[in-house]
Amino acid sequence: MAKYPKFLMEHFQNPRNVGEIHNPDGVGTVGNASCGDIMQMFIKMNEGKILEAKFKTFGCGAAIATSSILTERIKGRTIEEALKISDETVKEILSHLPKEKIPCFTLAREALKLAIEEYNCKQAGVHEKGGFDSKDLEKE
Repeated sequence: MAKYPKFLMEHFQNPRNVGEIHNPDGVGTVGNASCGDIMQMFIKMNEGKILEAKFKTFGCGAAIATSSILTERIKGRTIEEALKISDETVKEILSHLPKEKIPCFTLAREALKLAIEEYNCKQAGVHEKGGFDSKDLEKE
């Protein structure tokens, strides 16, 4: 078994922000067919900042730890700051993970990006199924 730094082990053994957000502003769901990990990231926005971030992960310890770390770091941040933190966190964590565990963290980053994308679509009036609100469509 690979050795992990203490901060990763702490987040695996005592993950933060586990669960769902009732009525989230954005949800991102991703999976990795090669390892079987499945992850959901939930965000709740308030005045342009991520008020709350939670996750549900079915996967290995690295997937759980990285989800926990990312949700903890993005709370209270704007979308732009959260995406930057996500990229910075990737670099930090990747240096500590065995090569075969790298996809575990990239899943957390991709789930966050999808949750933000869903939030942005809702703000623009685009439904989850890819349509637009009827008020946005004009009949000719």
